[in-house]
Amino acid sequence: MDIRWKSEEIIFDTLRESEVWADSIANEIYGRTIDGYITPDYKVAYALSFFLASVPNFIVHTETCVIKDSFIYKVWVTTLTSAEQKNV
Repeated sequence: MDIRWKSEEIIFDTLRESEVWADSIANEIYGRTIDGYITPDYKVAYALSFFLASVPNFIVHTETCVIKDSFIYKVWVTTLTSAEQKNV
């Protein structure tokens, strides 16, 4: 599966700002324009993970990477099929 990523370098000062931003990213993932998001802001990754986890047919994946002494956070989803949803 090829993941369609969106990546941005913005870091917010507060969790509230991050939640508002993550909500807009979640809408892009709900709308299937992207599958995942890459950010240096752990607050955005945290909020986005929880927004996406509320969707029953999404499996939310997260990863933390170290690049040039900085952390990068990845959040992406895979989708359960109808048959898989019945088994959950």
